[in-house]
Amino acid sequence: MDTSHEVHLQRYKPEHLSFLKAFTLPEEQAKFTALPSEVIEVKKGQHPIVLSDLSKPVGFFLLHANERVKEYSDNPDAMLLTALSINHMEQGKGYAKKGMYELRDFVKNEFPTCTEIVLAVNHKNLPAQQLYLKAGFINTGRTKMGSIGKQFIYSLLVNE
Repeated sequence: MDTSHEVHLQRYKPEHLSFLKAFTLPEEQAKFTALPSEVIEVKKGQHPIVLSDLSKPVGFFLLHANERVKEYSDNPDAMLLTALSINHMEQGKGYAKKGMYELRDFVKNEFPTCTEIVLAVNHKNLPAQQLYLKAGFINTGRTKMGSIGKQFIYSLLVNE
């Protein structure tokens, strides 16, 4: 892994769009997530977040602060993280790991009322499970059925 890359999380801006539309993923990853171009049309309560290396976006995810969160947590101050992806040509450089390490501080600053981030990860997606656990998420022991099988519900407490 190349450790010289810096990652910054930021809210999506229109100037990110051309980079995000160019994202690609191998088929074995695409089944577990969505490309930014598939979810960039933001709905109420969704916050698109970009992982950038210097000036260019290398990753993307959505934070939800809407009714959908209740499917994953009873905490009224929780947010749901979905659609995390790193552009295929940028993978293997530590961007996802660094981005998830930055997540807690980013959420504290950008969404000060949020106290928990939850997500669902497919039981077959071992690399994602390892990533989230290394970044401080815990497996809550709860599961949910997703479109391609069982998903584990993970939680990250923001104020720890």
